[in-house]
Amino acid sequence: MSRDATSPVLLFDGTCNLCNGSVQFILDHERGPELRFAPLQSDVARSLLRDAVGEARTRELAAPDRDPGSMILLERGHAYLQSTGALRTARYLRAPWRFGTLMLLVPRPLRDLVYRWIAKNRYRWFGKSESCRVPTPELRARFLA
Repeated sequence: MSRDATSPVLLFDGTCNLCNGSVQFILDHERGPELRFAPLQSDVARSLLRDAVGEARTRELAAPDRDPGSMILLERGHAYLQSTGALRTARYLRAPWRFGTLMLLVPRPLRDLVYRWIAKNRYRWFGKSESCRVPTPELRARFLA
């Protein structure tokens, strides 16, 4: 796996059980170890996000006292938010899961409406952890924080 700045990074809510489950799903179904991961609550995530979208947008998306509300895929200098970030992540999965990218054909406002509804209810439906999950020693190098 490449460790340079061009490697894609998935930023996720480290206290959200749905988000942690999604990261585990990605690890179990990815084509290869291309993605790296960082919880949005970490300094590393805020630094990477600041490089991609600037200081003001970083404060809006990843303020320590604010619900992150979105997984964010950092890929080739771009930050992909909400449904676009989640669906672009499917490109790194094995078939049949990678075909989830076909959902990008659905208009973004409709996709994001569904994404925001799930994000708004994720703690109620799936619960919340008090801390970020600790990866196994084999996976630790893939997690940036």
